[in-house]
Amino acid sequence: MNSIDIKGILKKNTMVIVLLVVYVFFTIMTSGSMFLPSNFTALITQNAYVFVLGVGMLMCMLTGGNIDLSCGSFICLLGAVAGVFSVLNKLSTPLSIVLVVLIGIAYGVILGYLIAFLNIPPWIATLAGYLAFRGAGTEILTSVSDTSAISGFPDSFLNIFSGQLFRTPSGQLNIVCLVVGIAAAVVTVFMNFRARSRKLKKGYEADAFIIVLVKSIVEAALIILVTVKLALDGGLPTVLVWIIVIMLIYGFITEKTTIGRHFLTVGGSSETARLSGINNKLVMFGAYLNMAVLTVIAALMVTSRFKAANSTAGTNFEMDAISACVVGGVSAYGGAGTVFGMAIGATLIGVINLGMSLMGIDQNWQKVVKGAVLLAAVVFDIWTKKGNNKK
Repeated sequence: MNSIDIKGILKKNTMVIVLLVVYVFFTIMTSGSMFLPSNFTALITQNAYVFVLGVGMLMCMLTGGNIDLSCGSFICLLGAVAGVFSVLNKLSTPLSIVLVVLIGIAYGVILGYLIAFLNIPPWIATLAGYLAFRGAGTEILTSVSDTSAISGFPDSFLNIFSGQLFRTPSGQLNIVCLVVGIAAAVVTVFMNFRARSRKLKKGYEADAFIIVLVKSIVEAALIILVTVKLALDGGLPTVLVWIIVIMLIYGFITEKTTIGRHFLTVGGSSETARLSGINNKLVMFGAYLNMAVLTVIAALMVTSRFKAANSTAGTNFEMDAISACVVGGVSAYGGAGTVFGMAIGATLIGVINLGMSLMGIDQNWQKVVKGAVLLAAVVFDIWTKKGNNKK
């Protein structure tokens, strides 16, 4: 019978525990406002871009702690271009989206080539985009509008990246949303026990049955709680579907495929990866091409949420994505990190943002708190690695 390592469990789930403690803290400090259905929806819709950009940033950081400083400014430019295509030139929604995606791919190819094949340091190459794209996007918006914004996007465009599925009036239980939540809870429990069973059959070490049972009950309860809250506030946000699909795809890639192992190996030791026959340059190229494509999705989400393209869109988004990764346990040196960990980090950043906003805390102090959380996460990462090395 497997023994229960309480210390190991707590250490493994440190950030999950921190997230729950922080959420309870803000719920108390806001007299329960954090627990309102509308704020569950707000937490998802306001921070959807963090999850999407965080996945892309994760893939970059896995290659050796590399980052993309240009994604926030690129969102500004992409929003402006989408406005020109969809609103001013009245192109069809599919054509507008395809053109914006093609622009993202073109940038990803150029950026990946500069970094992977010309060996330009990632922070230099992306810093150029950070400066140039904000200026280009603002110039486009000011040249076509006196308000430095383009509004009037068609509903066919907005509904793909915003709104709610099978929307019902607030306060009325959305049955579709509830059914989806129950199904997700059942699948989660099934997958947990299936994973344990497979490990035991192969002779691998597996968690004790009671641990898997408790974990499954907690996860299922949280999923149902969230979906009930969302069901009472109109239904399942469209961006949540995007987030879940993206996270499932990249979770599978990073944990179950050869491509994911290549990213981890390159980040752990580029020389070892090269000697193992891995094409380091191709991995770096893929990381930044992938980041550009995910930035397109984030840009369309942000533009749809505000129903307009404006010059301030994407401001500091790159910092939020980096913070989500680091807080979620992605190594600042590369070679370690998971999509699930990044998601926990993104949720924690979102809870802090929403909680402090509901408390009326000044924006400057919010930045101070997020900076402290980021530093604490890095220190914790270094401390745990030293502890492991001593064993």
